Amino acid sequence: MRLKDKVAIVTGGAHGMGEAEARLFAKEGAAVVVADVLSDMGEAVVADINASQGRAMFVRADVSSEADWHALIARTLETYGKLDILVNNAGISGSAVGSELSLEGWNRLMAVNATGVFLGTTLAAQEMAKAGKGSIVNVSSIMGFVGSAEGHPGYAASKGAVRLLTKAAAVRWGPQGVRVNSVHPGYMPAMLGGTNAGTRAAKIPMTPLRRLGEPIEVAYGVLFLASDEASFITGTELVIDGGYIAQ
Repeated sequence: MRLKDKVAIVTGGAHGMGEAEARLFAKEGAAVVVADVLSDMGEAVVADINASQGRAMFVRADVSSEADWHALIARTLETYGKLDILVNNAGISGSAVGSELSLEGWNRLMAVNATGVFLGTTLAAQEMAKAGKGSIVNVSSIMGFVGSAEGHPGYAASKGAVRLLTKAAAVRWGPQGVRVNSVHPGYMPAMLGGTNAGTRAAKIPMTPLRRLGEPIEVAYGVLFLASDEASFITGTELVIDGGYIAQ
């Protein structure tokens, strides 16, 4: 098992990519703390993991809240005694905040997608540094590299912030043995669920592999960076996009 005896927090773990990551981590031997604001869905994921001989618990947490982060990490330490891995997966899309030109939308996107990652990275890294080791994986997006005319521009800005925050954190915490890397998914069916069929279909010819991605394909990339197999990798970006930004 690639994560045997590890303890991992996965934010946004109640559905989508976060759920795939949580389930895969548990299968690979980690005790997984599923953190999300979607309590019913999160509890269901945890119940299923535990029923399959895995170890997991659910903690309701809003990643934009510093108090919630302190409580989440404290609960993890209280239950499992340590924290080896953090996956900052939680995020919202640029189409989820109303007007594409609103300050309110900008603030919400930055609060969840950027500030949430800053809080998690900073607080988890401090705890990991005490043990002299740990791995943090921040889920950004291909929109952390390129722009888009769709949705609120704050989405790309927030994901770009995650990309550079990751590098800054890698430099800051590397001497304490903490690795910090980012993952940049491309278009996935779940990400395009709120769009019409024509928009979803249009993304396929724009992707060299001529298909959309699947959450499990991202989860395996996150697993690698979280594991000891990536022990000399920090401050880097893993793009999982079917070749979209290679064009």
